[in-house]
Amino acid sequence: MGQPEKVFLLQSPVEPVPTGAKPEGSMELLSTPHSIEVNNITCDSFRISWTMENSDLERVTHYFIDLNKKENKNSNKFKHRDVPTKLVAKAVPLPMTVRGHWFLSPRTEYSVAVQTAVKQSDGEYLVSGWSETVEFCTGDYAKEHLAQLQEKAEQIAGRMLRFSVFYRNHHKEYFQHARTHCGNMLQPYLKDNSGSHGSPTSGMLHGVFFSCNTEFNTGQPPQDSPYGRWRFQIPAQRLFNPSTNLYFADFYCMYTAYHYAILVLAPKGSLGDRFCRDRLPLLDIACNKFLTCSVEDGELVFRHAQDLILEVIYTEPVDLSLGTLGEISGHQLMSLSTADAKKDPSCKTCNISVGR
Repeated sequence: MGQPEKVFLLQSPVEPVPTGAKPEGSMELLSTPHSIEVNNITCDSFRISWTMENSDLERVTHYFIDLNKKENKNSNKFKHRDVPTKLVAKAVPLPMTVRGHWFLSPRTEYSVAVQTAVKQSDGEYLVSGWSETVEFCTGDYAKEHLAQLQEKAEQIAGRMLRFSVFYRNHHKEYFQHARTHCGNMLQPYLKDNSGSHGSPTSGMLHGVFFSCNTEFNTGQPPQDSPYGRWRFQIPAQRLFNPSTNLYFADFYCMYTAYHYAILVLAPKGSLGDRFCRDRLPLLDIACNKFLTCSVEDGELVFRHAQDLILEVIYTEPVDLSLGTLGEISGHQLMSLSTADAKKDPSCKTCNISVGR
C-alpha cells in the first residue's frame, strides 16, 4: 500500500483541467481511469483507488481529482462555498489518501471523479478522459476529535459551582401533553443538528435535554429562558448518581461570546449508554471540568462549570412525579435558543483542525 500523498488545490479550482493541459498530442493518449473505489472514509479524509491500463502506470505523473459537494437543505452553509474543488497530486501507488479539513466537512455527501496526466517537458499536460463519478458521504467526529474538543472546552470551563436540581423549560402545552398522552413521562426525542457539524449525537441519539447552570449571586437557576415560561425541576440525584455514566458530546458557540458544552447522562447498561460507549469520551463523574457528582460527608454533592452553558441530555424517560412544575417570572430570551443552531466555524476557541 502506498503512503498517503499530500493533495493540493489547483490555482483555478473551477477549471476542468490545469492550464496548458491537452488531451491530444504527439504522445500516445492515456486511457480513461475506471472502477473507482472510495473507502476508509472519515470526517475529513477518504482513500481512493481506480484501474488504469498497465501501459499508463509508468507514464502518469499526476492525478487530478474532481470533488463536488452535494447541496441539500441540511448542508452546512457556513463552509466550503468554493466547491466544486479540483485537486492535484503527484502520482503515487494506489490507493491514495485524500485528506483536508479545508475542503471536506463531516456528514456531507460528495461526488468524485479522477483524471490522470503526464507532465511534459514544455510544462503542459497530456491528460486522460474523466472517469465515472462515484458518490460517498463523510463520517462523524471520532473519539480522538471529540477529545480535542473536550480539551478546548476544559480550558475555558472556569471554577465549579454547586447546584441541586436539573431543570427543563418548555411551553405549558408540552407538559400537558406529557401528562395526558405519555403517561406523565417526558419521553426522549431525537437530538437536532445543533452544535458541531460532525457530532455523532446529532440526528442519532434520543434523550431529554436539561439545564443545570445557576446564577452566580443566588445559586439558583435563572428566571429567564429561551425555551418557554414553564419549568420542570428534578433533584439532581434522580438523574445523576454513581449508577450513571457521563459522556462529553460537543463544544460550540453561535457567533456570540457564550460557549456551550453538550454532555450525556446515561444509566449504566441502558440503550443510550451503549450508543455513547463506542462514540463519546467517558468522563469521571467525580472528577472532571464540567459536571461532577461526588460524596461529601456521606451525601451526594453536585457541581457545574461556571463559564460554560451546559446542555445535558438524559437518555431515558423522566417521570414528572419525581420533580416539580411551575411558571418562571423572567423573560423568554429567544436569542439564546440553540434549536438547530449552527456552529461558528471561525471561532478559534471551539474549533479543531478537522471538518467543522
